[in-house]
Amino acid sequence: MRELAREVAALAAAPENEAIKQRWRDVNALRKPDRAPVWCRPVGAWPELLPDDALRCQDHWLRGIERGFQRILIKHDIGDDTPIEPDFAVGASFDVDPPNIWGVDIKRHASGVAGGAWAYDPPLKSPDDFAKLRLPCYTYNDDKTQRALSQAHELLGDILPVRLVCNPPIGATLCNPATYLRGLTEIMMDMATQPELVHRLMAHVRDSVLGAMRQVEATGLLTPNNTGPMTCSNPIGEPGPAGKITLKNLWLMANSQEFDQVSPTMWDEFLLAYQKPIYALFGHTGYGCCESLTTKIDRVLSIPNLRIFVCSAWTDLSKVIDRVGTDYVIMWRQKASAVVFPNDDATIQHDLDEGARQLQGCRYQVVLRELQTLAGHMNRLHVWTRLGKEAAAKYA
Repeated sequence: MRELAREVAALAAAPENEAIKQRWRDVNALRKPDRAPVWCRPVGAWPELLPDDALRCQDHWLRGIERGFQRILIKHDIGDDTPIEPDFAVGASFDVDPPNIWGVDIKRHASGVAGGAWAYDPPLKSPDDFAKLRLPCYTYNDDKTQRALSQAHELLGDILPVRLVCNPPIGATLCNPATYLRGLTEIMMDMATQPELVHRLMAHVRDSVLGAMRQVEATGLLTPNNTGPMTCSNPIGEPGPAGKITLKNLWLMANSQEFDQVSPTMWDEFLLAYQKPIYALFGHTGYGCCESLTTKIDRVLSIPNLRIFVCSAWTDLSKVIDRVGTDYVIMWRQKASAVVFPNDDATIQHDLDEGARQLQGCRYQVVLRELQTLAGHMNRLHVWTRLGKEAAAKYA
């Protein structure tokens, strides 16, 4: 474990890593970088790149750390723009009441097939069930946090300094927990037949998120989140009194994936209107994931403090470029299946080259996420990364 930590520390201290960080800082500050950063996230393909039986540690805690270190080394071998931090992060611990956050248990129907799909099993099956919802209360657990810090410091502190990390709890996507609570089909029907029920649900989820964020902010423990891929940037704003970090010093990313097929007007009414008060609390914000935002571009640009517009493979890139220009960062998302399944590199190269050509002069990132398999092409991420960097450099 300590040898792995030394390898990670050496990569973090390398000039190449600082160049990667500067590339992200430049693009996210709307400056012209040497080229657009190129980054991939294997997600469901990790078991193919790093099978469980390749790990040596048996202890659950150590095994998790080993997996994290090995993933850093694998990403370095792939060669994308993954920034590596020179320390070891330990998250602050909070107790939440109710423990299930919402007052009702969220469940799913599993397919029973490894890697298979799942279906919603929502607890809010009737309007009467809405009375069971509760607003969560977050309380800082100092004893648990200090134990975790001490344990990490004893193991790694002389190699990778241990750093306390405290991020806002829950997220601002809202439609994700809402569909877990009510069900996706049910919400789609409710918007047409029982709109007041959707407003009631979205207001509760919004208030839960706002309350939880304010509670954690009040502890004074928030730490900057301008590290890592996608949102690596210069510090955001000035700290508050006594140097305390507030939500205004942080990034917030969210999306509307569950509302992909919802009209712009209904998306605005039933989701975006509830997300905006949360966005207004943060310094830099970004919006989008795998959904199409082609017909919703202008409304996305109305989001408070927007810095990153996520253009998925299903969003019309040319229309985003026309509206965004150099006023925002375009996160140009790749279509995972179009990268993984071809038996040659020609299509991948053409898509990257054509997109980079269109984006020339813009401030953009090239991002490949949501991979579920490499389909036997174990070198595909190396190839995609190389081609992506070449295209980004060609049109820098």
